[in-house]
Amino acid sequence: MTFKVGIIGCGSIATHRHIPEYQHNEDAEIIAYCDIVKERSDELAEEFGGTSYSDYHELLANSEVEVVSICTPNYLHAEMTIAALQAGKHVLCEKPMATSLEDADAMIQAADNNGKMLMIGHNQRINEAHQQAKKDIADGKLGKIYSFKTTFGHPGPEGWSVDGPDSWFFDKKRAFIGAMGDLGVHKADLMRYILDTEFSEVGAMIETSAKKADVDDNAVLILKTENGIIGSLSASWAYNGQEDNSTIIYGEKGILKLNADDVDTYQFFGADGNIEKKQLGEIQTNDEEGQKNSHTIDAFIDALSENKTPICDGREGRASLNVIIKAINSAENKTITQV
Repeated sequence: MTFKVGIIGCGSIATHRHIPEYQHNEDAEIIAYCDIVKERSDELAEEFGGTSYSDYHELLANSEVEVVSICTPNYLHAEMTIAALQAGKHVLCEKPMATSLEDADAMIQAADNNGKMLMIGHNQRINEAHQQAKKDIADGKLGKIYSFKTTFGHPGPEGWSVDGPDSWFFDKKRAFIGAMGDLGVHKADLMRYILDTEFSEVGAMIETSAKKADVDDNAVLILKTENGIIGSLSASWAYNGQEDNSTIIYGEKGILKLNADDVDTYQFFGADGNIEKKQLGEIQTNDEEGQKNSHTIDAFIDALSENKTPICDGREGRASLNVIIKAINSAENKTITQV
């Protein structure tokens, strides 16, 4: 079965990731593009074929469209996702899934009420090294887990966004949160996934020090899980010179380093002196060569084809958003916050 796809929002995340990934999936065909700047959707429709829209409601009224990707600024995610689900479309929504827990709940309810799939684009779950780590931890390779450090930082979205320094990423009304929403929510989701547990407490320090913006560009979170694992999460738009997308997990039987090395993306240093290194594929980056490593669309289409729960459904996306929202509360109130 070939799923007919509509793209809502034709900026960088769509043109660099969603569109090429759909094009490489033999079970998907993009037939519609929509952007408020219609020249963008016009160009894509002319280049690849399909219909161009400037009003997403018109795209959703196209009965041929079965699946949509929501690739718009954060504040539009809930509105557009709910409308798409109510129109009978399956939805892949970019992260963070919403700008409030209430909106996230409404999105989940819309998916349930209409019997349609909602997947959130937390692609770090799909990375090979992260998949291996999840399996190894579940199998007891590290023994009891004590702590972790996870980081996601790069120079900022102005080099990535189609609007450059004028990007919506820097506008609180449209973005809601900055580096924490762009990068930190990925790592909150990843640690929940790998450790297979929920966070119970968060303490956060958040700053805007590197960009002319009214959202955060540097954040450091201290997190504690329900079963007593403590760790740190850093998200930054001020890592100039080299992106850092690494995770280190400290356990009873050794240390696991994930995507901390450009070649050996999986490294295990055993307490007994044993060292294990594997090349398990590269993590996706904003660099041109790093665009091909997501497999998010493949995971979405596979879930649709097999009628199974996607790797990150709405409830999982909400739980990860909740961590970030509680981190904001922690920073504002200067106190440890219950998650």
